[in-house]
Amino acid sequence: MSTFTASAKHTDKKTKLRKKRHLRVRKRISGDAQMPRLVVTRSLRHMTAQIVDDTVGKTLASATTMEADLRKANGKKSDLAFEVGKLVATRAKAAGISKVVFDRAGNRYHGRVAAVADGARDAGLTL
Repeated sequence: MSTFTASAKHTDKKTKLRKKRHLRVRKRISGDAQMPRLVVTRSLRHMTAQIVDDTVGKTLASATTMEADLRKANGKKSDLAFEVGKLVATRAKAAGISKVVFDRAGNRYHGRVAAVADGARDAGLTL
């Protein structure tokens, strides 16, 4: 008898399919010094956004809902994701970055993933 439940198998399959989509997208998208890659990572509770230069493999700016000022904030997860987008955009502007390539990491461009992109655009980052 298997130790996994039906929901665990379903979640495992969804994760595998998301990773497969992410690899398919990553074949076409890469970030360089002129236009780095904005990667959005989504979990059930938190959002993380990183701006990555793939030529040197370095993170140039990042923001997450696990930071102290955003942990204290109350509100919907979409609103916090919007704030993450604004925060990563302001940090990118401080690092001299104005244009990025958006990498949704295999997730649908919907809900919190779209909120991060909207927040970044709102703070002046070009996607």
